[in-house]
Amino acid sequence: MPSEGATSVQVGDKRQIYNFDHVFPPETTQQQVYERAVENLVDKFLEGYNVTILAYGQTSSGKTHTMGTADNASVPYHNKGIIPRAMATLFSTMNTSSLYLNRKFSMKVSFIEIYNEDLIDLLGEGEGESRPQVMIREDSKGNIYWSGLQEVQVNNVDEVIAYLARGSLNRQVGATDMNAKSSRSHAIFSLTMSQQKLVNHNGHNGHNNYYSKSPTPGSRPTTPSSRLVNSRANSRLGDTDDGDWITITSKFHFVDLAGSERLKRTAASGDRAKEGISINSGLLALGNVISALGDPTKAKHTTHIPYRDSKLTRLLQDSLGGNAQTLMIACISPAEFNLNETVNTLKYANRARNIKNLASVNQEESVKFQI
Repeated sequence: MPSEGATSVQVGDKRQIYNFDHVFPPETTQQQVYERAVENLVDKFLEGYNVTILAYGQTSSGKTHTMGTADNASVPYHNKGIIPRAMATLFSTMNTSSLYLNRKFSMKVSFIEIYNEDLIDLLGEGEGESRPQVMIREDSKGNIYWSGLQEVQVNNVDEVIAYLARGSLNRQVGATDMNAKSSRSHAIFSLTMSQQKLVNHNGHNGHNNYYSKSPTPGSRPTTPSSRLVNSRANSRLGDTDDGDWITITSKFHFVDLAGSERLKRTAASGDRAKEGISINSGLLALGNVISALGDPTKAKHTTHIPYRDSKLTRLLQDSLGGNAQTLMIACISPAEFNLNETVNTLKYANRARNIKNLASVNQEESVKFQI
């Protein structure tokens, strides 16, 4: 087992070594994972960057626990995952930091599930076919957005966690030989934040080099997406003759991927087998995208990235080689009988580490995938 602060994992007697940005040993607490890997991304989100965190690994390796996708008000604080901790930091910073006291914020959450290649709104009204159909659209400029997905206004941490718990109850789970309550779908919990702030005409306190159309949900704006707004009538800072109001919109995606194990290990049949085939198909497509983006030898010659091979990769198109700060958390098992699945996860994550995302505020910078 790796020690705290390690950046590589050795597997078996063949000395297969995989390098990552950080490796957490089994005794790592939820708070330690959050402070080391996530807290700085919350700051980036507040600055106007799009952020994505993905949890990948086999069933029962700790993805949902680490992400906090199934958390609710009854979960003890020391067991709470990334989502509730990120929300606590976010709202606390907005309410107390002098940098944000003179800004106006608007927050909305959405929760989507990819089940058997169907997109299901976990916060939508109705059951089964009566639920609104969620569609992936692309505009004339190549921006991806999701239509038919309900976004709900939230004002505090408790409201966010309530919608997270509500959506998790609607998520598809089922028993397999790997887990009595295995997630049988991919789930994406998203937070959209719009903030208004005053930018002086001389360029102080803002990013007034970027004035573009505010994005629709799920789109890929240049970050931060900013536009001039006529706010003289509702200004909270008094006279606005010295500047203009801008609106900055950013999105935070928390992606809890379904288990990556081989079908025969789950002993699944019938509907469970169909689910497993769909899960593995989506993860294979994701792996192909990661390979195309992360292999330096292919990157020089490959112009086609197979985002369209699955709805999962289509939804994550921004986060993979696009305009986002992206973190992948690869969850593995210490058990020897899970060795093959562990090696597959390490290989997958090792390839993803080579992906370069282009995220920008006032200037473009190359941001490396963190693993």
